[in-house]
Amino acid sequence: MKRKAQSQAAGHKPAKKKSKTSLSDEDARKRFRKGLFDKDVLDNYAKGYAESSPYKHSVIHELIDDSLLRNVREEIKNNVSFTPKETDIYKIHQSGDLANLDGLDDEALAKLPSLLALRDAMYSQAFRDYVAHITGCGPLSGRKTDMAINVYTPGCYLLCHDDVIGSRKVSYILYLTDPDIPWKAEWGGALRLFPVRTIKGKDGQVARTPAPDASKIIPPAWNQLSFFAVQPGESFHDVEEVYHAESKKQLKKEGGRVRMAISGWFHIPQIGEDGYVEGAEEKLAKNSGLMQLQGNPDQYDLPQSKPVPVEQPQSSSQEEFDEADLEFLLKYMSPTYLTPDTLEQISEHFDEHSTITLSNLLGKKFAKKLRDYLTAQEAAPLPEESTEIEKGPWRVAKPPHKHRFLYLQPNSAAASKKSGKGKENYSPIRELLEEFLPSPQFRRWLQIATKSVVESHDFIARRFRRGKDYTLATGHEGKPRLELTLGITPTSGWGGDEDEDEDEDDAAEESGDDSKPNGKGKGKAKAEAPKKKGKKAAEEEEQEVEVGGHEVYMAGDDDADEDAAVYKSGGDDDNILFFESPAWNKLSLVLRDSGVLKFVKYVSRKAPGDRWDISGTFEVEEPDDEDDEDGDDAANGGEKGTGVLDDTEEEWNGFPSSSSDSDSD
Repeated sequence: MKRKAQSQAAGHKPAKKKSKTSLSDEDARKRFRKGLFDKDVLDNYAKGYAESSPYKHSVIHELIDDSLLRNVREEIKNNVSFTPKETDIYKIHQSGDLANLDGLDDEALAKLPSLLALRDAMYSQAFRDYVAHITGCGPLSGRKTDMAINVYTPGCYLLCHDDVIGSRKVSYILYLTDPDIPWKAEWGGALRLFPVRTIKGKDGQVARTPAPDASKIIPPAWNQLSFFAVQPGESFHDVEEVYHAESKKQLKKEGGRVRMAISGWFHIPQIGEDGYVEGAEEKLAKNSGLMQLQGNPDQYDLPQSKPVPVEQPQSSSQEEFDEADLEFLLKYMSPTYLTPDTLEQISEHFDEHSTITLSNLLGKKFAKKLRDYLTAQEAAPLPEESTEIEKGPWRVAKPPHKHRFLYLQPNSAAASKKSGKGKENYSPIRELLEEFLPSPQFRRWLQIATKSVVESHDFIARRFRRGKDYTLATGHEGKPRLELTLGITPTSGWGGDEDEDEDEDDAAEESGDDSKPNGKGKGKAKAEAPKKKGKKAAEEEEQEVEVGGHEVYMAGDDDADEDAAVYKSGGDDDNILFFESPAWNKLSLVLRDSGVLKFVKYVSRKAPGDRWDISGTFEVEEPDDEDDEDGDDAANGGEKGTGVLDDTEEEWNGFPSSSSDSDSD
């Protein structure tokens, strides 16, 4: 992610940029706490930094003169504007880059004297030398200031990343939480550091990849500075979700749980500064790339795909189903989906839109067995540590800067029986993974429904835990492929339309009409975009909390300076191609084109349960050119509705609102 430095505090237009004033060491030190620059204090911080783990970092309490920082906080509350921003990796409220303070007019600057004084102190020669001494990172730039204000309210978070971009050398966070209401660790919002595993390959090459669980947790605190050297392939960290309070009354008592921080980076020296080395930034970027690729760490990502090729792929027709085939499919599927008329409807819809969602795909008997099993699984305690979880059948997806969730991959039926799994221990999930979905009968049904020829299949069961799991946006390169998601989330209350649909679907199934093929594109994920309400009515209405867990397909962005998977408030979501909330017994099919991004949004701790699904990927024969002209719009831009991702955005209105863009902590 990259930060754009375009938005201005308080919405003022930039004036001619003023040169920064150079603070003397004496003046700079007056803006920090007394005694901070004493030699024994500095040496103690340097010693602690050198001995810290999982990688070198430091925490300084009471960094800034308390009265100065209180004034900074008040100026921010009264004069700095924020905008809610959401991508696959974060959900926060952001200000503009504080480097732009020099571009504000005199009237605007007059409202932010303390903020300007703080920025100049942070990038003064005295404090840069202080940080450089502790970290041993060498000279730091005073000209390239790079800091912004980020506000995390309940439901906000930043997922795992290593901060490696450009000339960044040291990453820092200075907390401006409420000085009179001490932050509690159970509110979340902690900076969490991830240990890195070193793996030696058969070729002797050593790869480094982050473990799925953080090992160091640093809760926010007023006037606390946390910082570390930015290290490619090592400085992995995240910001824990700020958790929702039990009630509005409790939230008000706790000051709103507003995790405000000034965060940013120190950079290597720029042209004209002491310590500048020509070509150093390019060399740093090159070395960073090499270090991230060293030992090919991607080969240790889990899960790895396990496609099963189809022998002699060929098209299918309804006439191929004999009585035994139908009997097998009826063990798992609702009868209506096996009738010629319904299959024809599905096929026509998919041919036109390249996407479809089918409610109540599984028959009532098998669906009940599956739901009972999943409900019992959710009720059972689950270990926190990944190593403990992996003592059972489930594995943890890793590394966390790409994804984290629990997963099961299919064994062969023979292997399952050989391992001693009797019928009583053979879970309904394994039955779906190993018997129903990979069966020739289901494959033929799928080929008729999608007018495709399947060349291979790959299935995986996934469980996204509340307060933990997600996938970040990944692209797809190559020919179009068919992707399947069977939603088997047993809980309701996830937003979207699944709660309203469930009763209708049950009634439809009882009446024999459960085949409601739909595009389930953006417009379907919310039955319709909500009407704009008056400000007073909107404030009085109880807001629905957005809890994540939805799967999103998005058009890739050609702008390299934009975040890969950004969707913003206000209905500006034209790049969203397909959206599906966690749901029970719903099958989604998408023909995914090259370049289309896909991710599952982080599941908030506030969610009603865990997200469960089975994900499948099918390589299919490419259609003839004349056929392709009519129906390649869905996963590449068709079925567009309005306002689905941010309809239920729980907007934070503590400060004024404007626009900006950042990825800092």
